[in-house]
Amino acid sequence: MDNHTLWMALGLVLIIEGLFPFASPQAWKRAFLHILQMDDGQIRFIGLSCIVAGMLLLWWLL
Repeated sequence: MDNHTLWMALGLVLIIEGLFPFASPQAWKRAFLHILQMDDGQIRFIGLSCIVAGMLLLWWLL
């Protein structure tokens, strides 16, 4: 992977992350408040699940 690909991937992540708060700020606020009420273990499980899903997707694409 070269630097260009890494910066393109980062740009795509930022675009995707920005879509939800741009399209529906009220729903984004509600979701964020819900996350704040979760236990650390639940948040870590969600983070780990995202990491594994991303790794599987990259493995499948490569």
